Amino acid sequence: MKLYTRTGDSGQTSIIGGKRDKDHIRVEAYGTCDELNSFVGKAVSVMDPELFPDIVPELMKIQHELFDCGGDLATVNEKAPVKVKSEMVSSLEDRIDEYIKEAPELERFILPGGSQAAAELHVCRTVARRAERIVAGLKKEEDINPEVLKYLNRLSDYFFAAARVANFRLSVPDVEYERSAIVFRGKNKK
Repeated sequence: MKLYTRTGDSGQTSIIGGKRDKDHIRVEAYGTCDELNSFVGKAVSVMDPELFPDIVPELMKIQHELFDCGGDLATVNEKAPVKVKSEMVSSLEDRIDEYIKEAPELERFILPGGSQAAAELHVCRTVARRAERIVAGLKKEEDINPEVLKYLNRLSDYFFAAARVANFRLSVPDVEYERSAIVFRGKNKK
């Protein structure tokens, strides 16, 4: 098998059930999920599995789920089964709830950073938000599996909660936005 096929040299790519220009929003959507997957792999590479015995395997599971998101987004065949299901969204919500309980209560906005692990997870969060924006735009133009959009929305929240836990477990304070007023007042820890 050759790594290169030359089939994309004209500026188009094959997807499941058709073809699209390489700059089409659908290609941008699944390409951004792929980019996010790479950043998740980078985050895993800097996290100590002994200190993060829950987060590291979750991130590896998320990598597979992001591949599922990409597969669903790369499919225009309406008869093809979808891979991203509502249970995946619920699972993220459960983990977010657990991490919010573990991290110290948040009163002010925070900046991305603190520990290297938290900083990597914040990069994942922002790329997940970008993927979500692109998928939201795609949804206006073409049919998609709506669970992908929900999943990406929860995933960015997951990364935020996991980043806060990473800082907490490493005894590194979150970086508070210095001009932030107290905005949360115990309502939540996000």
